[in-house]
Amino acid sequence: MSLDTIDVKILKFLQEDSNVTTKDLANKVHLSVTPVFERVRRLEKDGYIKKYVAILDPDKLNRSLIVFCSVTLKEHTKEIGNKFVEDIKSLEEVSECYNISGDYDFLLKVLVRDMKHYQDFVINHLGSIENIGSTHSTFVMGEIKQSYSVPF
Repeated sequence: MSLDTIDVKILKFLQEDSNVTTKDLANKVHLSVTPVFERVRRLEKDGYIKKYVAILDPDKLNRSLIVFCSVTLKEHTKEIGNKFVEDIKSLEEVSECYNISGDYDFLLKVLVRDMKHYQDFVINHLGSIENIGSTHSTFVMGEIKQSYSVPF
């Protein structure tokens, strides 16, 4: 399915505020409520809209230290890779995980309270995952830009 200009406008507005009412969204795209409602449902059904979430403040939840942890595996087999992914998904401190190319195999975004919490995470959780060859940690000093929007 291809998107028309109204679909694109709807997606842009929803990226800014997913709590916008269908009535307000209809006013913004200059259509009546029913067609906008149907378009949003179609965009959801077709997978353009994956889900709606609340973006929380990690500082208020005592998770103010952000660490990017690059991971290299010792071996590269399908079974080892799948097991690593399964293990990483179970770690609550890992908010994002990407399979990457280059010097490392995976990039993890880890949210923890402080350096002591990160040390515990590395030793007791990440360290218990088999076949990790090496890790490299980069600590975030300040957040410059954070966006969940997909550019059109």
